[in-house]
Parts: sequence; C-alpha cells; structure tokens
Amino acid sequence: MVFMSMAEVNAATRKSDVKSFTLSNGMTILVVEDQSIPNANMYLFWKVGSRNEVPGITGLSHFFEHMMFNGAKKYGPKQFDKVMEANGGANNAYTTENLTVYTNWFPSDSIEVMFDLEADRIQHLAIDEKMVESERGVVTSERSTGLENSNVRMIMEEVKGAAFRAHPYSWSVIGHQSDIDSWTLQDLKDFHRTYYAPNNAFVVIAGDVKLSQVKKLAKKYWEPIPAQPAPQKVRTVEPEQRGERRVYVQKSSVTSPNIMLAYHVPATSSDDYYPLEMLSNILGNGDSSRLIRSLIDEQQLATSIFTYFPKSFDPNLFYVYAVAAKDVSAEKLEKAVVKEINKVIKEGVTQGELEKEKNKAQVNFYRTISTINGKANTLGTYALYFGDYSKLFSAVEDMQNVTVEDIKRVASTYLRKKNRTVGILAAEEDSQEEDL
Repeated sequence: MVFMSMAEVNAATRKSDVKSFTLSNGMTILVVEDQSIPNANMYLFWKVGSRNEVPGITGLSHFFEHMMFNGAKKYGPKQFDKVMEANGGANNAYTTENLTVYTNWFPSDSIEVMFDLEADRIQHLAIDEKMVESERGVVTSERSTGLENSNVRMIMEEVKGAAFRAHPYSWSVIGHQSDIDSWTLQDLKDFHRTYYAPNNAFVVIAGDVKLSQVKKLAKKYWEPIPAQPAPQKVRTVEPEQRGERRVYVQKSSVTSPNIMLAYHVPATSSDDYYPLEMLSNILGNGDSSRLIRSLIDEQQLATSIFTYFPKSFDPNLFYVYAVAAKDVSAEKLEKAVVKEINKVIKEGVTQGELEKEKNKAQVNFYRTISTINGKANTLGTYALYFGDYSKLFSAVEDMQNVTVEDIKRVASTYLRKKNRTVGILAAEEDSQEEDL
C-alpha cells in the first residue's frame, strides 16, 4: 500500500488541471495553474540532443546549453542570469541524448521578464567568434575533467561506441574532441536556426499563473518569432545485435577493475518500459536490491554497483555498472553479475520484491508532481517520451499493472548474452594482448 501525506495528495495534478494551446508559429505550451505558493516554473524542452547530430558536429547540442546564456540582442553577455536574479529568479539547463532543456524559477510577478529573456535568446542569440572560442575552451575542459577523468563516463563512452554501430546514440553527449575543435560559425548558426525554432519547442509553465496571462505574454513575446522548416527526422535504425561485443579500456590510475554490461532495449514509448524500469530497480537501485545485497554485502566482490535505464526516443541501452573490490578480477565480478541476472531470467522475482518497487515508484511519482517544478518537468517528459502528456495520468495504474511474469519476460527477452556489450576498465594491459 502507498501512503501519502494529505498535502501531497491535495497538490497532485489532475488531467483537467492541464491546459494547452499552440501558437501560430507551432510552439506548443502547457499551463498548470497552482496558487499554492506565489512562484512559477517555466520549462522549455527543445527537441534536440546528441541523437540529432552527425559526425563533424557532435557535441553541438550540449554546446548550445552553454551558448544560450551568453547574450543576445537585447540582453547582452552574462545579462540573462543577472536580469533573472535581479527579478528573484533562478535557472538551470541540461542536455541529453534526446533533449536540451532549460528551466526558470521565478516569483509570479516577474513572469513577463522571463518571456522577454527567452524570446531574446531564441530569436537573437549572439553567435560571434570571440564568444564561441571562449565556450569551446570551456567545453574542451569539461570533456577532459568530466568525461576522461571519470571512470564510469570513460567506460560508457567506449561501450556506447561498440553497442551502436549505426545510430547516433553511439557518441557521448559532449561530443568527439575533434568535432569540438572544428565547429564553424556557420555550423552553429545553422544548428540554432533549425533546432531553436519555436515549432521545435515544447513549453510547460506551472505555478501561480493564469492561462489567459500566459496566452497574452506568449502571443506578445514568442508568437512573432518565425517558424523554420522542421528538422530532419533521425532515420537510422540500429541493426539487431547478433552476438556479444566486448571492449577493453586501460587507465593507469584505476585501482580496481570497473565493468559495464549494456543490453539493447526498446524506446520509452514501448509497453515494456515499466517492467524494465521495475527490473532495473530490483536489480540495482537501493541497498536491498539484488546486486547490491549479493555482490557487495554478502560476497564482497564489489564496492559499488548500480543499474541505469535512461528514457529515450529510440531503442537504447539498459546498463549495469560495477567496481570490483580489492583483489577481485574483472572476470570474477562479471561472472557474479551475470549469475544474478540469470537468476531473474530463470526464476523470476518474488511478488514481495515487485510490490516493494511499485510502492517506491508510486511514492516518488506523487511526491515529484506535488511541486510546481515536478509538475512542469514531468508533464514535458511524458508528453515527449511517451507521446502524450495524458499518459502521466495513467502512470500509477500502468506501474500497478506490472506482473512478476512481465519482469521475467523482459529479463529473458533483453538481458541475453548476444544482446549485450561488455566493457572492462582496468590499470593493466589486456592479458590477451600480452599473450600475442
């Protein structure tokens, strides 16, 4: 049984609370009126991520997450943050394989300033050589410190590159260094014009606002921005993997082996999404999960282990990552991980395990949508990944409908040897190479 506080229940959003409209330039806007606090939240989901890139311009989606804060026609360099903060607001942004997302939090009486700030950088972003070179250096440093110095990111980059032979999910969101070094001003201008067009945006505004007010401001500030031809769709479909693939990464600073297993799974819009999410949590999310309990607590073969199952527009990967304990080989750790996965394939999971995960998932879901930030982010997420924001309102029922048979089925369907790519990161040279 799921227990919620009355405040959480009362703050939960109903389908009838969500209003939507589309401007003449194709920008779609959802509005949720919530007067619980005198604040509001604005999420701008741009339908562009690393999946929309091609060799030569990888990393541009992430680069624009930086560039969008560096000045435009009305609000010059560094003014976006200064003006927002002066009006009591704050902001953040993130880039994924699928989306680039910007969010603004602000007192409700500052809403017009937020519309003005966004309109300026959407239509008139400054893309000049000096600013580009400055941010190019920032991204290069970020790649070096954030990716190359991170064991999990380093091994993931190699695993993704091996698991995907054709699809653009094969490269990291930050992009290849050679591409970062060679983007041209024209590349950037073309990218911004194409992907930061209003018809490529999905906006959610939640909080102490009125639908009529949002419509008025949207028409004033955003509707004059011209639409652009729709971006080309991602047409590449990753071919079926027909056998296990393996990669080996040598890194001298690693004190014990790291391993990663990645299995091809369907896109988030698939009916198998919730069973796979439950499976991920049962295997590697929380102290009582199977892999943590078995490999860390009981066998002491690992010091860290987790599963990762990202939302995605196209078929992606289901990850298992583990760091070996002292004097434990990568081979021994990998066998132990596979053994636990095979137990689920052969024996399934218990009803108790599944009910526990359902309860946790539902509590987290309700708590998320009880805040204005959670409402806005979750509405946009469901609209884009599940194809319809109304799917949010059947989410709890969809979670509850998952059965132990579903868990066993998706485990046996997707977590197979021929469907996986294995990555090993260690300090010593691959022993097979030493034998040659």
